[in-house]
Amino acid sequence: MEVWTRYRVNSQDGETVTGLVAALAEHGFGLLDGVTNSDDLLRLAYSIAAIVPHRDGDAAGLTTIADVGGQVRSGFAGFSACALNPHTDRSGIAHPPALLMMACGQPASSGGECVVIDGKAVYDDLVESHPQAAKALSAPRSVLFGGAAGCLGSVFSNSGGRITIRLRLDDLAQFSPETTRWLPVLRVAIDRHATMFRLNAGQGYVLDNHRWLHGRRAFIGQRVMYRVNGNPLPHLGITPGFQPARAVRTSLTAP
Repeated sequence: MEVWTRYRVNSQDGETVTGLVAALAEHGFGLLDGVTNSDDLLRLAYSIAAIVPHRDGDAAGLTTIADVGGQVRSGFAGFSACALNPHTDRSGIAHPPALLMMACGQPASSGGECVVIDGKAVYDDLVESHPQAAKALSAPRSVLFGGAAGCLGSVFSNSGGRITIRLRLDDLAQFSPETTRWLPVLRVAIDRHATMFRLNAGQGYVLDNHRWLHGRRAFIGQRVMYRVNGNPLPHLGITPGFQPARAVRTSLTAP
């Protein structure tokens, strides 16, 4: 599988951190082998990041994600067997963590494939093919993420020429009328650049949460995943977000 060979590193290899940092710095994404348990994921996380606590995590910052049954509540779809729309983690807070680290403890008996999308590919696509959509999706304060107590922002933000992405497509995101108009175009672009792969036990990924979207397909069986959020250690030189091929102009975009 091309995605597996292009971004792959082995967590049991002595050069794991070096290889993973290089992959994150260049692509914002790295695939993992050899993550035998949740402690392995935590050790790797601490080697590259300052851990950011999560609402659903334990004291160490690790969240175990599995289908807990019952009715699916807003913001808790991860704890079901449903498909998850492509999204970025913690979109409803002012400063979402820059890294998402995931590992598979037990794969589903059927389904549950991971879906990842490079936000740079989506953004560059929209700027080229639908510049008005890219402009609307970059408009400041055009989306309320996370409900009434959440964060006003935009799908794409430009800071000093570097773009970051923030997105969720459930009922905890409210889009302005102009942004809503372009959501079908955004969804088509996301689908066009989506990559899907299955994780077996001991496999995982690390991605730049300011660049990549992630989701999953619905599944059958007891799928167990481990998650850690964090921000890259400053000395590693991992800069979140991406440099676009060409940026759209908004009222707050520097000339």
